[in-house]
Amino acid sequence: MQHCFRHSTGVSLGQSRQQKDAPMSRISHIDLDDAGLPPPTPEIEQERKVAVFDLLEDNTFVLPTKSDRPVPQGPYHLGLSIRDKRLVFDVATETSEKAAEFHLSLGPFRQVVKDYFQICESYFDAVKKLPPSQIETIDMARRGIHNEGSRVLQERLEGKAEIDVDTARRLFTLICVLHFGG
Repeated sequence: MQHCFRHSTGVSLGQSRQQKDAPMSRISHIDLDDAGLPPPTPEIEQERKVAVFDLLEDNTFVLPTKSDRPVPQGPYHLGLSIRDKRLVFDVATETSEKAAEFHLSLGPFRQVVKDYFQICESYFDAVKKLPPSQIETIDMARRGIHNEGSRVLQERLEGKAEIDVDTARRLFTLICVLHFGG
């Protein structure tokens, strides 16, 4: 089975050895709150597992220094959910100390998520019946839309958290998974 969101191979929600030796400015654990959403399809569940695995393997997540209070050191546990039509990032330290919480409007994500799901459907259809050159063209468009979603996420997190491009791509994948259920 091919995966539209897939970044690498492997499926695991466990921690890697690499993660334990990684720098402090990273996500070490992630929880997706899908309470109240319909049960995910097997394909969406697989996408979620792959995205979480890839994110935990390699990410950068820095909370900026605030003048009014010190920023707790990572690594961080990230809770990602959709509440009251807002994307919620709930950030805590590994000792459960609250580090940050920010709520982002879903509006800026809606069109790019919709476009991404549409291009993924086209890609899956193309794989069944089109020649490789046409599949490659659709895949390039899919990657472009995914990059756009990642860029929107980085912009929306500006001043709240600093993330690299790969982390933004993986988090955008998880936002898409949450959108699918919502």
